[in-house]
Amino acid sequence: MEGQITKAFESTSIRTAWNEEEEEWYFSVVDVVGVLTESIDYQTARNYWKVLKARLKSEGFEPVTNCNQLKMKSADGKMRLTDVANTEQLLRIIQSVPSKKAEPFKMWLAQVGRERIEETIDPEQTIDRALETYAKKGYSREWINQRLQAIQVRKELTDEWEQHGVKKGLEYAILTDEITKAWSGMTTRAYKNHKGLKKENLRDNMTTTEIILNMLAETAAKNISQTENPATFEENQSVARRGGRIAGNARKELEKEIGHSVISSQIATQINSVVTNMIENIAGNQKETSEKN
Repeated sequence: MEGQITKAFESTSIRTAWNEEEEEWYFSVVDVVGVLTESIDYQTARNYWKVLKARLKSEGFEPVTNCNQLKMKSADGKMRLTDVANTEQLLRIIQSVPSKKAEPFKMWLAQVGRERIEETIDPEQTIDRALETYAKKGYSREWINQRLQAIQVRKELTDEWEQHGVKKGLEYAILTDEITKAWSGMTTRAYKNHKGLKKENLRDNMTTTEIILNMLAETAAKNISQTENPATFEENQSVARRGGRIAGNARKELEKEIGHSVISSQIATQINSVVTNMIENIAGNQKETSEKN
């Protein structure tokens, strides 16, 4: 674990840690529970979590059973083991906290659930919501159009992989890495590090030129696959590298013409962590309310 960050919440700190290998944020459960229950001190929050944890375990609540422990800096400055949860686990735990501060999370989860059900019934709503989300984040219309096309290209490629026996998850990630490395000169992780990204989506932080080159690489890989019908994973790897290399050659030609690299360190301004952002928003809203009163 590295990249430990402390997120301020009034007089309380929500400790977080970034797992680079898993590309996952972890949050101190005691800290979050303390904020939501308005505990007067750390020990009160710890005792509350201890009781809640025992009850949830007795009910067979899986997220609690799967909670990890990490060493985080305590109030006395020493590194001590504390229960942590990833975003999904934490949101599940929050649902079990009877607190007015937890209500915004619960309402948000209910809204997301409703939207997913609606999207299952009418998939077109997924596209509409994607457009709305990107627009709210400040992306240009040109960028949004390219990003939506890139999503379609990616879907066509993964459909091709599926038809040739490539398994979702690790094998998809390996082939994606082959394509990225072949066209950009960097692995996916190195590319994200170049942009200073952690949990964020790499494609959501690409410039229009980067998106186009990535689309070319994935389209080329799909077309080669359709022509050659690779039968093994190793053959799919070869196709992925060759598809990426086509876009890599295009990148080098373009860079030769313009005199500089098209691989940008530029990123989109966006939220690193939904949970932390929501907590901070709640804090801000309540602070404004108390000041008015």
